[in-house]
Amino acid sequence: MALVALLLVAGCSRADVLQKWTGRPAAAGAGWSAVPQILHRIVPPQFPDRDYVVTSYGAVGDGHVNCQPAFKKAIDQCNAEGGGRIVVPAGRYLVNGPIHLKANVNLHLEKGAYVKFGTNPADYLPVVLVRWEGTEMFNYSPLIYAYQATNVAITGEGTIDGSGAAGFAPWKKIQAPESNRIRTMGEKGVPVCERVFGEGYHMRLDLVQLFGCKNVLIEGVTMLDSPFWVNHLVSCINVTIRKVKVDSHNPNSDGVDPESCVDMLIEDCDFNCEDDGVAIKSGRDRDGWRLGQPSENIIVRRCKINTYCGGLCVGSEMSGGARNIFWEDCDIVGGENGLFIKANADRGGMIENVWIRNINIGPCRRNAIHITCHYDGYYKGGYRGNKFYPLLQNMHITNLKAGKAGEEGIRLFGQAELPMRDIQLKNVTIESQGRTSQYDFLQNVTLDNVKAGGKLQSVPATK
Repeated sequence: MALVALLLVAGCSRADVLQKWTGRPAAAGAGWSAVPQILHRIVPPQFPDRDYVVTSYGAVGDGHVNCQPAFKKAIDQCNAEGGGRIVVPAGRYLVNGPIHLKANVNLHLEKGAYVKFGTNPADYLPVVLVRWEGTEMFNYSPLIYAYQATNVAITGEGTIDGSGAAGFAPWKKIQAPESNRIRTMGEKGVPVCERVFGEGYHMRLDLVQLFGCKNVLIEGVTMLDSPFWVNHLVSCINVTIRKVKVDSHNPNSDGVDPESCVDMLIEDCDFNCEDDGVAIKSGRDRDGWRLGQPSENIIVRRCKINTYCGGLCVGSEMSGGARNIFWEDCDIVGGENGLFIKANADRGGMIENVWIRNINIGPCRRNAIHITCHYDGYYKGGYRGNKFYPLLQNMHITNLKAGKAGEEGIRLFGQAELPMRDIQLKNVTIESQGRTSQYDFLQNVTLDNVKAGGKLQSVPATK
């Protein structure tokens, strides 16, 4: 439990955080002119020119032999000798248990390599520190995991199969009492070292969770059948995710979840998933306030997202805040909401300096653009009646085209107590909408050449 010591430093109180966020003038930020400077800081890690081939450590690509010990031996030696590539040749590799990456290790799957994880929960013990839907706890290890490692990568043209449908994904149906328990522990400030789950519980596992890492690259690989969130980056700095393909249709299988991360580039990816394509987060409720690290300086570009839920999202676990978000040149197919920025008065937080341009959205079951301060709260079914009003400000959407919206084409839903402010939509066209767009509790919102169902949109003067 020594690693927990770093997590028990007292953070800001709710009052401190809310005082810091509310009542501030809108920070305009540098806008798109800030992108080159951010990209200059995002540099993929480099690795020594040494290869550690897993078949040399006992791995057999027949789909039957458990190769987890071989992966561990190769990673341990690679790390001890200063780093390099863990090479997985073509073949089918059964891995019963997690792959734990270490500093200066690049897990490289060659073309034709297929890594399939086993489904026995006992193989994913002992527990490790994770964030689970925004709350810190100890749980079964994610399938691929690293903690506070510098220079880590997952690369190549191979495939990673999480075996979610046959393994941990069905836990979704029975985990509600346990997920409510960890949320309550986070809300009450129970020390992280006492939030121990794992054996006997049913809290699903991420396919990839990299926690507190620096200089990260995930490139080229295909990821299938995740038990839960697919790529979950927690408190990471300098991250590149590019040319990754996700095809996962289990509950909550988000494509990428950057949580409390700084300086991240997500580009040229193809996300075909059950839940949100990209969902930027920063912790839930008190845990987000305690750690106080926003997700910031995150660029998403040239991605294709086919989703059942949201395409490009911020939230809903965003109590630590999110700022300096840039989305451009993306295609979103299907889903409930094309652009979905979601907060509520249970979680507080701030979302600011969001810049979006050149987005194509197909038909949506609900809204093409949905920015709300009233997202469903703590437990399913509503709010707890808190008054930690989120601050949403300085958002710009330009050159967006969308197909039919089943409900409102545009839904901007602020709050009377702290209105959403400084929002600009320009050159936005939505083919049709099921009902009139909604604009509530807003300040300084401008719509320039914004059409829904062929009609120019305007914000009601009274709200």
